Amino acid sequence: MRRLIVLVAITGAAALLGAAPALASTGKGDLFLNGQVVGTVVTPAATPHGGIDPLYEVTNGVPGQLGIAAAGPGTGDYHGGRWAVSAVTFNQGVPPVLLTSAAAVQAAATAGEVTVTADPGADFRCPITRP
Repeated sequence: MRRLIVLVAITGAAALLGAAPALASTGKGDLFLNGQVVGTVVTPAATPHGGIDPLYEVTNGVPGQLGIAAAGPGTGDYHGGRWAVSAVTFNQGVPPVLLTSAAAVQAAATAGEVTVTADPGADFRCPITRP
């Protein structure tokens, strides 16, 4: 019985030590969603090539530019922040502007102001936590 208790204690301690790095790497961030800033929780478990919810990352934007979510809680087709990342780059000769919604990204792409490129290797999970 004593051996069983020691074994259980060692197993529990090992599990806690293994979980500590993951807990330490969890963070909070912000995104634009339909022109508003929303909060997120950045989880340590990435899901490359598994994104569903569109997320735009501007590569050469203006100061204050955040990532841009195309979906969120209550906006319809939201899957909990399983982000399918696309890079958005302002084309040469186009002065960057603040983009705060997926509609603004699409309009800029249609106007030839930006290039949008899927980056499935950058997909990750990060649920939206507050409006």
